[in-house]
Amino acid sequence: MPLTATIIQGNNSQIISPMHLFSRHQLLVIPLIAATCLLCARATDRETSDWKPLFDGKTTAGWRAYGRPDFPQRGWNVEDGCLHLAANGGGGDIITLNQFTDFELEWEWRITLKGNNGIKYLVTEARPKSPGHEYQMVDDTTESGPQHQTASFYDVLPPQTKPRVHPPGEWNQSRLVIRGPHVEHWLNGEKVLTYELGSRELLAAIAKSKFKDAQGFGEKVKGPILLTDHHGETWFRNIKIREFSTSTR
Repeated sequence: MPLTATIIQGNNSQIISPMHLFSRHQLLVIPLIAATCLLCARATDRETSDWKPLFDGKTTAGWRAYGRPDFPQRGWNVEDGCLHLAANGGGGDIITLNQFTDFELEWEWRITLKGNNGIKYLVTEARPKSPGHEYQMVDDTTESGPQHQTASFYDVLPPQTKPRVHPPGEWNQSRLVIRGPHVEHWLNGEKVLTYELGSRELLAAIAKSKFKDAQGFGEKVKGPILLTDHHGETWFRNIKIREFSTSTR
């Protein structure tokens, strides 16, 4: 005999099955699930929309030469959706027109055999010889010192975890995070270096580096992103940034 339940409303009563009860329960739950999914989707959309491209894959819009108002006339060009630095092109470093403080930066890069390049951050044009901190990108077979190898803070701090570096000719994916005094270097999905601006460890490492006499080096500054020209042929693509608001620091 099937189980039933009786619902009494005033002087009337109605016999219903548990399945009928379950169906009514579903009618209440399904809208709640749908609303939750919609909120999650909107949050994902906001997270995705927070990313802004620094290179559109077609033009050099948004970039200029370091120390000059225009873009270099030689050395740099757009090629197959990449920002391409020719070998010994002589165009010099380039920087973004916009400046940033707290952010997450991602990019993909490829170098040639014995290649050497980098991305600099916390950059200022008031210090031309030491404009900012450099995330090193290099053929590691050419470098013996750990402070000069890929994903290091060039000449200051080596990676704390041995990076999985794809060899010259293959693409690597890098990520940089700056949130307050906290800095992270990532390579191919792995965090390989963290440090704190103003910490004793950082100041001691800078004092042993080539930047020891650079005034203000190692301090937090608002500045552009810089792509270096170390004369080695390099390709950049999918360069994008997401800024952190004060509330998310």
